[in-house]
Amino acid sequence: MEPVYSSLIDRALDLCKQLEHASPPQHRIVVALAGPPGSGKSTIAAKVIQRLNATSTTPFAAIVPMDGFHLSRSTLDALPNKAEAYARRGASWTFDENGVLDLVNLLSKSRFEPADTILAPTFDHAVKDPVEDGMRITAGVKFVLLEGNYLLLDEEPWSRVRGLVDDTWFVEVDPELARMRIAKRHIKAGIETTWEAAVRRAESNDLLNGVEIRDKLVKPAVMIQSVEE
Repeated sequence: MEPVYSSLIDRALDLCKQLEHASPPQHRIVVALAGPPGSGKSTIAAKVIQRLNATSTTPFAAIVPMDGFHLSRSTLDALPNKAEAYARRGASWTFDENGVLDLVNLLSKSRFEPADTILAPTFDHAVKDPVEDGMRITAGVKFVLLEGNYLLLDEEPWSRVRGLVDDTWFVEVDPELARMRIAKRHIKAGIETTWEAAVRRAESNDLLNGVEIRDKLVKPAVMIQSVEE
């Protein structure tokens, strides 16, 4: 994956350099990074941000994950299809899609209109619920990498994201590799205790979400192929 990281870093730095000569004046770059479950997009995002910040004495780049927009358990409890909602938690319809769009709109405007700190939700895996205003995106953040499964989904309102950001990246992965990664993750997190159960969970939820993400993909500017390192 090293050539991928290097290429993305170069692309991100080129985008940041364009801020110096942008007309109208632009103060921030916002990039959307999407991909199916198990594609390794969170790892890629972390590597990119770490290396970008290493190029400066002052950190200027941040990841903003969309995990904080999972519908809360109390919201799922109130749904008429509660059992299905819990079983399929992580599907596009189990996210606060309008909340995602509101945040992306705020960040998009902040590219041209310097803003105070923007707050975003995070996700607490221990309690399995979002944390309101868990993240602060300060004015000093000049490069924002939005990271989430559905940011390039060609379905309302997700499809509006592409027009609100400066660049779009998509991470593709072989479904078999994704199945293995997701099953390992379920066991490590204690969600399942056997490999068979972990694979069944991956196949009945995560991999189904991956099919939707691929079938309804808004064409990205950059396509990344994830492989095992």
